[in-house]
Amino acid sequence: MSLRFVLAAALAVGALPAAAADLHGDPRNLQPTDLFDLEWADQPALSPDGRRIVYQRKFFDAMKDRRRSNLWLIDAGSGQQRPLTSGAASDGAAVWSPSGDRIAWVSDRDGSTQVWVRWMDSGQQSPISRLSEGPSGLTWSPDGRWLAFTMHVAADTTPLAKLPAKPKGAEWAEDVKLIDKMNYRADGAGYLKPGYEHVFVMPADGGTPRQVTQGDFQHGSTLAWSHDGRSLFVESNHRDDYEYHPIESEIYRVDVATGAAVALTDRTGPDRAPVLSPDGRKIAYLGYDDRKRSYQIAHLYVLDLDSGVSRALTEGFDYDIESPQWDRNGRGLYFGYDRDGVSHLGWIAASGGKVESVTGDVGGTAVGRPYPGGSFSVAAGRVAYTHGTAARMADVAVVERGAKPRVLTDLNADSLARKRLGEVETLWTKSSAGGLAVQGWIVKPPQFQPGKRYPLLLEIHGGPYQNYGPRFAVETQLYAAAGYVVLYVNPRGSTSYGQAFADHIHQNYPSHDYDDLMSAVDATLAKGYVDPQQLFVTGGSGGGVLTAWIVGHTDRFRAAVVAKPVINWTSFALTSDGPSYVTQHWFPSGPWEAQELYWKLSPLAHVGKVVTPTMLITGENDYRTPISETEQYYAALKLRRIDSAMIRIPGASHGIGARPSETLAQVLNTLGWFERYRNKAAADAAPVKVDSKAAAPAAGS
Repeated sequence: MSLRFVLAAALAVGALPAAAADLHGDPRNLQPTDLFDLEWADQPALSPDGRRIVYQRKFFDAMKDRRRSNLWLIDAGSGQQRPLTSGAASDGAAVWSPSGDRIAWVSDRDGSTQVWVRWMDSGQQSPISRLSEGPSGLTWSPDGRWLAFTMHVAADTTPLAKLPAKPKGAEWAEDVKLIDKMNYRADGAGYLKPGYEHVFVMPADGGTPRQVTQGDFQHGSTLAWSHDGRSLFVESNHRDDYEYHPIESEIYRVDVATGAAVALTDRTGPDRAPVLSPDGRKIAYLGYDDRKRSYQIAHLYVLDLDSGVSRALTEGFDYDIESPQWDRNGRGLYFGYDRDGVSHLGWIAASGGKVESVTGDVGGTAVGRPYPGGSFSVAAGRVAYTHGTAARMADVAVVERGAKPRVLTDLNADSLARKRLGEVETLWTKSSAGGLAVQGWIVKPPQFQPGKRYPLLLEIHGGPYQNYGPRFAVETQLYAAAGYVVLYVNPRGSTSYGQAFADHIHQNYPSHDYDDLMSAVDATLAKGYVDPQQLFVTGGSGGGVLTAWIVGHTDRFRAAVVAKPVINWTSFALTSDGPSYVTQHWFPSGPWEAQELYWKLSPLAHVGKVVTPTMLITGENDYRTPISETEQYYAALKLRRIDSAMIRIPGASHGIGARPSETLAQVLNTLGWFERYRNKAAADAAPVKVDSKAAAPAAGS
């Protein structure tokens, strides 16, 4: 999909005004085509001596409309950097050998995804594999002689019927697809090839990979070698009915020579992400006891390999732990966590105790919207990580405990530095439902003028167990550059505020998260620079659910854009790519046993009250919230003669952003729909002080 096609599509629905310059005309503001100039860092990996960092430098290929990435090498002391790879490829997942003499990574530059190695003394590099499937979780053995990874292994399938031989030269229909598994398709991957993810090892100098694990079950891609190189630690679910237990997993020790597997953990719930301590005597991992909640916080555990005794280090810590890594002497562990919409790098002693925030500026890598993310690497007492701000995409930074971070790159100094961006400010408000404290952020137009009133665009995050924060995001900045005050909020159910905050919407979504959003809108109106007659709302995925819920409960918004939504929880539960999870964790049972609850929480149940002009946007290859959800709502709106439209993005999956033009298609069509209903004559009127209590509509239920 070309940029020209995107602009044409927006005009085709009568979306963009006659003069597109009205939206993004000032070149000093962020322009839609600026998306192709942006670069960002990901997956930094420190050398064993902590002196060098290899990282993934990501960018967009405007001609091929694809995301690309190359590897760059940075001197951690001086910040000097140089490319290791170049060209239109996807290079990533780089890992240093234990001695630091080589780097292995995964690349598709020769047309298929293979393992590559670079010898640091000579600079020579070469693919060392001829794999039929892409590898994941690339990990060096302690002696540097082997590489372990996981890879898909096709399952034996026997057709139910064999058709007679077709006549010579005949053109018959394609063979039928036999599907007999619960999980037969996945968003972003499409219809799955029957098979399982298994562990392999191969010589680091190249050669034939050898399959280590066997059996009809999946293995996770996080691998850890034992100190003697004889075993691998991996997560897996060995239950015969594993498909019906979607989050269940244990940590296994697998003998590399024989493939024999021994479970090291045993509980109801996930145990994952094993990492070996520097002395080889302990395994750190993440997990929790499954209480069948729709959101559950993962804690950090340490397992003593000699005694088999495991203990929780963060049981009293009320924030989700991710990506644990040992420090160099094994006295503690680093990990990532989000708190109040901000991504932190944390540290805790291996004996337990208080969590220490090493730095709170870990940058997200989502590009489109202000979601969390980022990554880090630990070596020689130093941490390399992705650093970000509300005005910058992720760069590479280094930090040591007790010291200030040093940012080593400025990848967008040539692009964003000359742009006027919307200022991002924090907004805390009390919800009209129970007085719950709710956090949000306001992005003002780049040329914000006190005394002038602006239209408001409420943008709602997905998940719903996810969070927004003060992070750079192309979409919110483009909305601000088009003259909107952008409001985004973390209503109840959002992550980074603890388990109780998330539990408010357990089997109760949507509900009072609606009130949280309306209270934030009222708090923004009370500032006096927003026209209460010029309110617009959009959101994707979980945000699409809430947008559809909003227009079914209030008429205060002039127009709405519902992106990739769930409209009918019954059809979603049975057509999405996670039916066993939805029916066990988001609802008490299947829809045939709890239909009243499924329907009560469905936006489709309230379509009869919608009067707001509403457009829907969904990718045609979305298997998370299938486009049939969008089609149901569109048909219902049309039957009720509500002004409505549907944008279908060919080839796009749930994220609507695998290709940069998909991101622009969503943003520009959203703006175009709002421009159709925006009353510009009211923009220059005097500011109005709004009584937030009087403006608040009745609470949704």
